[in-house]
Amino acid sequence: MPADFQDEDEVEDFKPLTAQEASAWRSRFPQVSVWRIVAVQAVVGVVVAALAWLVTGRMAAGWSAGYGALSVVLPAALFARGVVRQRQGGAGAAMAGIFGWELVKLVLCIAMLAAAPKLVPDLSWLALLVGLIVVMKTYWVALLVRSNVQKPIDI
Repeated sequence: MPADFQDEDEVEDFKPLTAQEASAWRSRFPQVSVWRIVAVQAVVGVVVAALAWLVTGRMAAGWSAGYGALSVVLPAALFARGVVRQRQGGAGAAMAGIFGWELVKLVLCIAMLAAAPKLVPDLSWLALLVGLIVVMKTYWVALLVRSNVQKPIDI
């Protein structure tokens, strides 16, 4: 027997939400705009690039960090556009679309990183990786912080 169904009481106690309960749940956990996350990533990328330039005193470090950030933001924006535009079909088509766009995002990111030595003069790989990692982690922070989510009172 699968581990998920060992406790039969949990499966039997399942009941769908009423319209009022669903509405209350939606108000407590509003949908996060994918475009807002991409915008936050872009802002963080600009800040990281500026800080890299200021800390090192080298414009090349700023450009490298900015390109690293762009290597995350540009594929994420393409992914967001592809997933948001895909509204037809069932759950299977939606999952296939997400996996397809995730593959496109990954390939574009790798292609941008491979092209970095030719596109960024006096490339600093360390600054590029810092920009890439900080912006990549911004996605998770944006999802966790979600300032407009109301926390449940009774825990």
